[in-house]
Amino acid sequence: MKINKTYRSLLDKSINSMLSAIEIYNKPDFNYREETFAILAVNSWELLFKAQLLKLSKYNMNALYEMEFVKKKNGENSTRTKPKTNRAGNPMTIGLFEAVNRLDKLGKKVNSNLLKSIESIIELRDNAIHFHNEKSISKELQELGFACIKNYMSIVKNWELEIDLTKYNFYLMPLAYVDSKVSAESVITDEIAKYLDFVKSKVNESDNDDVEYDVAIAIDIQFKKSNTFEDGLPVKYDANGVAIALSEEDIRMKFPLDYKDITETAISRYTNFSRNNSFHAHMKTIKANEKLCYTRKLDPKSKNSQKKEFYSSNVWKVLDNHYRKN
Repeated sequence: MKINKTYRSLLDKSINSMLSAIEIYNKPDFNYREETFAILAVNSWELLFKAQLLKLSKYNMNALYEMEFVKKKNGENSTRTKPKTNRAGNPMTIGLFEAVNRLDKLGKKVNSNLLKSIESIIELRDNAIHFHNEKSISKELQELGFACIKNYMSIVKNWELEIDLTKYNFYLMPLAYVDSKVSAESVITDEIAKYLDFVKSKVNESDNDDVEYDVAIAIDIQFKKSNTFEDGLPVKYDANGVAIALSEEDIRMKFPLDYKDITETAISRYTNFSRNNSFHAHMKTIKANEKLCYTRKLDPKSKNSQKKEFYSSNVWKVLDNHYRKN
């Protein structure tokens, strides 16, 4: 199937801009990493939105331009419009937020959490010049970065854009490489404090039931000494992966829901939910998935011990495929 050249170019530039943002962030020594990541990531989002807008507008380039009325000879505005031009005489394209507005008018509404996440990244880009000591908030900025990348991958899949994500590796360098002593000695400036307040307001306004998009993704890294490799519960998701040990507290954080939590939330979450045989069949499938369900025994050493299942928040990704959301 033939794809419009401008549409294809916008998608390619978008993915390359996001990959460049990640590459810069992952450099071992780069003092301007967060700000540069923000600049490139925002550019990537804008290009992605413009590509979708162009596609929905049947590849009419005027959809991407700032339009103005054509002047009559007497200086009054006519009913005709034309693209507004810049100093070089080229058509001026719209910005990211105007692209979002035009997508909304065409029935392609941008998710609220996604938009709040992008606004936080844009605020970082716009205020970069004031951040004289950004190491003091490197953890918070990386949490925004994680959410930015996750959201980007989600929207490419949800909007079925012509980008093959399997060709790329999306990850940010773990925060474990950040020197905690350096961060602890940093001083937060007034500008940074105001920015953190702005981001916190976006996080507080976010929809916690939204499992597709995040404003920020919390990072919590803990190192614990152990006298044996057998301490904790080994969980292995990939035959070729690295085995990790999780404490009971870590497991409850990973599997915060019980059966009652799921049923009560499902009643308000879905319009066609019912605790019937169909629902029980879905839950049986979820229970069989160790990534979604963890069975906790009262006495781990006893085969006949009472037990209870706990579930990951990702169960909603499964149930959303079977029920209609409010």
